Amino acid sequence: MSESAPTSSRRRLPRGLPGAIAVTALLALYVWQIAGRGVSMMRTGEPVLIAIGLGVLIIPLLVIGLIAREYWLAATVQRMADKLFAEGDLPVDDLPRSPGGRIDRTAADEAFEPYRAAVEATPESWRAWYHLAFAYDASGDRRRAREALRRASRLFRTA
Repeated sequence: MSESAPTSSRRRLPRGLPGAIAVTALLALYVWQIAGRGVSMMRTGEPVLIAIGLGVLIIPLLVIGLIAREYWLAATVQRMADKLFAEGDLPVDDLPRSPGGRIDRTAADEAFEPYRAAVEATPESWRAWYHLAFAYDASGDRRRAREALRRASRLFRTA
């Protein structure tokens, strides 16, 4: 008599999440140390050290803001991916690759054009921007891919 393993309805954690949490924890430790130094400088009462201490406190605030922004984007991108998956419209990575795993640049460039045209036809569609972001990524343009994901994210939140 054999029993099959129970299926779990729980959702698996994204593969990169533990690493992101570890790096965030290290950054939190860094921010804590820097903020402590800034407060120590401000407590001296010396005008120059107070000014430097205030400047040092700006760094942790910027780090916290940037981390929060990235987590917000990641959460929104995941919600968009879940919605596209449910609709059967999630981008498929089926481009040819080299033996080393790199995407064939010519094939990526050829596959890019329909996604660019879709964004031009429907610039307010978060779906079109989401697909364009992955086309940019496949073409090796990570900066534009990130910009397109941010645009898709903004449109998704307002939809």
